[in-house]
Amino acid sequence: MLAKEIRQEIIDLMNREIVPAMGCTEPVAVSLCTSKCYETLAATPVSINVRLSANILKNAMGVGIPGTGMIGLPIAIALGVIIGKSEYELEVLRDVTPEAVEKGRELIDSKIINISLKPDITEKLYIEVEMTDADGNNACAVISGGHTNFVLVTRNGENIFEKKATASDTDAEDDLKLSLRMIYDFAMTTPLDELDFILEARRLNKNIAEVSFEGKYGHSVGRTLRCQRQQKLMGDSIFSRILSYTTAACDARMGGSPTAVMSNSGSGNQGIAATLPVVIYAEESGATDEQTIRALALSHLIVIYIKQSLGRLSALCGCVVATTGSACGLCYLMGGDFEQISATVKNMVANLTGMICDGAKPSCAMKLYTGVSTAMISAVMALEGNSVTAVEGIIDNDVDKTIHNLTYIGREGMNETDRLILEIMTSKD
Repeated sequence: MLAKEIRQEIIDLMNREIVPAMGCTEPVAVSLCTSKCYETLAATPVSINVRLSANILKNAMGVGIPGTGMIGLPIAIALGVIIGKSEYELEVLRDVTPEAVEKGRELIDSKIINISLKPDITEKLYIEVEMTDADGNNACAVISGGHTNFVLVTRNGENIFEKKATASDTDAEDDLKLSLRMIYDFAMTTPLDELDFILEARRLNKNIAEVSFEGKYGHSVGRTLRCQRQQKLMGDSIFSRILSYTTAACDARMGGSPTAVMSNSGSGNQGIAATLPVVIYAEESGATDEQTIRALALSHLIVIYIKQSLGRLSALCGCVVATTGSACGLCYLMGGDFEQISATVKNMVANLTGMICDGAKPSCAMKLYTGVSTAMISAVMALEGNSVTAVEGIIDNDVDKTIHNLTYIGREGMNETDRLILEIMTSKD
């Protein structure tokens, strides 16, 4: 068992990174920054200027905003003014009502909202909101490095709040540096009463999937997997139910359901993908609560570990990261040990590396389908003694080196891909 001090550091890290969120975290973070700026101005704005990093813009263009039936940044910004409360953080829009949405439309129609790219920044997660009122007073709020990480708040040029950004597109520098072995030992040996908070992820993320089954969201990938035509092809199996629950939760989230999820490392889809394959397999296979808790801790911590070196936002789809976590949780629930879990990671990296992130949108559910399908075969291959080897591609004998090869490609190698994706997205008619 790890020392209590190390266990507490890991638990603190989990509590920072595994948090409830409503809606896609990029537009919600913009709404959060807007609400803070509006609270600081304390007056009706006559201009709202929003300057964003390219990755924030990319992830906010095509996704549904909770409870609005609308997509994109303008309504997220408008609601940040109308009903946003900064103390709600990533649930900043939880008080949305039809009346607020109508006021939001009116604010958009007033043409006072201006959205642009922030020039000459290297930080991929950057949000700056500036407002001016009719008397010439102005306020500014800046989020950088993390979806709720305010680094500057000013009013009329005076700093109300300022702090040095502790992250430059990666997690805080003073966070405990994880390894797969450390994560495995922690998840397998930590007393259950220190870990059972992770079951809230099961409750929230299973709930939004069930909400999705009752409605029609996004491309209805989850519902399609339960239709008669699809069940004739795949049958009604544990595998099909894992796929349907995971994709249904993503359908609802990307489709604008006003339902909270448990996020991981700033992404609701990552939280969903790290949770639901593990939860549904555990329920269907009769796993104990202890096994479920340990599998969820393993899955979520692996996501946090990979994101430590990948960074919050990149051109690499987050489902690659999140389903690598759930693949390891599945492997454990199927009886896998550390070596088989390591093999599962290598199988995942060999297969999914290179899947692009072209923004948050309803079709993200299709990518989760691909990631979860890969997670299942990767875990079963490992349990059958089959692992991609170090003579193949970017795989290394050392599993941690393999993970860092993945994140190096996503963080450094795909920067030009990121630029081209945004260019394509912003040049469409």
